[in-house]
Amino acid sequence: MSAADFDELLAVLDLRRVGEDTFTGGHPSKNPIRTFGGQMMAQAFVAAGRTLEHPIAPSALSVHFVAGGDPARDLEFRVTRLRDERRFANRRVDVCQGDDVLTTAMVSYMNGGRGLEHSVAAPEVAGPEDLPGIDELLRGYEETVPHFVSALRPIEWRYANDPAWVMRDRGGRLDHNRVWLKTVGPMPDDPVLNAAALVYSSDTTVLDSIITTHGLSWGFDRIFAVTMNHSVWFHRPVRFDEWVLYSTESPVAAESRGLGRGHFFDRSGALLATVVQEGIVKYFPGG
Repeated sequence: MSAADFDELLAVLDLRRVGEDTFTGGHPSKNPIRTFGGQMMAQAFVAAGRTLEHPIAPSALSVHFVAGGDPARDLEFRVTRLRDERRFANRRVDVCQGDDVLTTAMVSYMNGGRGLEHSVAAPEVAGPEDLPGIDELLRGYEETVPHFVSALRPIEWRYANDPAWVMRDRGGRLDHNRVWLKTVGPMPDDPVLNAAALVYSSDTTVLDSIITTHGLSWGFDRIFAVTMNHSVWFHRPVRFDEWVLYSTESPVAAESRGLGRGHFFDRSGALLATVVQEGIVKYFPGG
């Protein structure tokens, strides 16, 4: 993790407006082979938020991935305004490269006001100050998970359990993953960007429980994984430069598809957001 990586995250979220409802966005300097899904989702979320007529809080984001993006080419975000009212709004965002639609996102907004409140409890885990940083957990595994070592790391991670590669090395299994997250640097006082940082981070670790349930890990085992769809429900405002706990698990894997679901909690235990992601996950034993 580094301040430079954090600056790059803010830069990719700072979309260029090229029309009333059209934006373009670039990529950071460190990229996987395909555009990181969390990046496209966060950028699409920002594009939708920049077209709102009224200051309405987001309630849900639902994204379907159609094709992988080319990190060497800019992305275009085409926003369709479906509804604009003082308490409700809806947007569709198509993420494109040329004539190819890579991703379609639906974003809904609602100012609901006070009402009934309840939620699941946050799991009891050690605080982030008492846990090792991601650099320490990657030490000795540089050749096993090189894509993690070389990835853009604008988010500070503090695992409350062994990450997949450490668990696998110790011969364990784990049906959940719990990790503290926050941005490396201070976020602007912009609720759209803070929620976008949560969206960006929601695409990390959410599928891990599919493989750790079976005692497997990226790097050690031959695994192919790609996200098909991803949804986020926003329950409360978030400051993503303050520690939040991302608690994830996998309720099912079948027919080469797996489901990951997760909750974001703040330090007080308040539930901030809920995530569900479906991915294609294939395991090739004996590799």
